[in-house]
Amino acid sequence: MRLATLHTGGAPYPAWIEGERAYRIAVSPRDMLELIERWTSAPDAVRPDGEGRTLADCTLLPPLFPLRRNAFCVGWNYQAHFDEGARDRSNPAVKEIPPRPTLFSKATTAIAGPFDDLPLHEAATAKLDWEVELAVVIGRAGVDIPQARALEYVFGYAVANDVSARDLQRAHGGQWFKGKSLDASSPLGPWIVTTDEVSDPQVLEIECSVNGVVKQKSNTRHQIFPVARIIAELSQGMTLLPGDVILTGTPDGIGNAREPPEYLQAGDLLESRIAGLGALRNRIRSGAVPDVTRNRSHA
Repeated sequence: MRLATLHTGGAPYPAWIEGERAYRIAVSPRDMLELIERWTSAPDAVRPDGEGRTLADCTLLPPLFPLRRNAFCVGWNYQAHFDEGARDRSNPAVKEIPPRPTLFSKATTAIAGPFDDLPLHEAATAKLDWEVELAVVIGRAGVDIPQARALEYVFGYAVANDVSARDLQRAHGGQWFKGKSLDASSPLGPWIVTTDEVSDPQVLEIECSVNGVVKQKSNTRHQIFPVARIIAELSQGMTLLPGDVILTGTPDGIGNAREPPEYLQAGDLLESRIAGLGALRNRIRSGAVPDVTRNRSHA
């Protein structure tokens, strides 16, 4: 099923999406995190309630709003993407994919809604780039999770775009955190699709386009480290919590690797799609950056 966080004038609330209608959840969880926790203990209690409303009458927020802690991210998880970055890598000594996943994090305030305008952040960067990714939402706590059982800890999947400031990404000693964490820059959603509808996260078509032109097109079967391996690695000695979000890496086709390089500009339409999970649609805007503290106390 599809589960989203909606804003219809009052406090945001989690909703069950069926077709083009959105329904409140019968158990009335306070937010998506509470819904995930209830799902784990009593999944049959989570069901739609009432007549619902059309999606066109709702504003979709990031499905988890705000994240309980930074999003976990994986770099260099598609061979073709690793290869395309060879000429402009922040650490030229890295010649081959490391034997274990390359991990970093993204600030909670970087997360944006699935249809929000995204700030160009022209005062901070001149090289804003696209990176469509499969996002994984953890459903229950676990530490030292074996790879063979890792998918049992997944609540669902969503679409993300790890929008990145390439100049900032290389300006801080090769650490990616700053370039990946500009306010309201990384859309997530449009909803969480639960695991009962995704039998295998390694067979999903993934695509990103800018102004209708396809820039990235691949399949998650090309991931070097599959979702289960990533969860197993992350959880070694570190507890994963319900509601944790993991971005699993981007395929080739980023703007920074093109000849000549291409970067997002004011007015561009950025679209991110994963088969069976939905699509994000975000316009790039110059000027004021939105207040990322807005409504966060409600979630």
